[in-house]
Amino acid sequence: MSVLKMSQVGNSLGVIFPKDLLAKMKVGKGDSLYATETATGIHLSTYDPEFELKMTEARRIMKKRREVLRELAK
Repeated sequence: MSVLKMSQVGNSLGVIFPKDLLAKMKVGKGDSLYATETATGIHLSTYDPEFELKMTEARRIMKKRREVLRELAK
């Protein structure tokens, strides 16, 4: 477990992540983290649930239109 401290960043508050935690999460400057509310608190992740929904729909369309996509690939 890592303890994160709140710091003043301009008029807002921010959290400083230790290097080892960033390495475990495989994130760096400019990457996005997604906060999801769960029954036990807030879960931070690099997983974007909206992107997953879009990819599921894209896979459905690609499967349905497989022949059209093959023709376009030629």
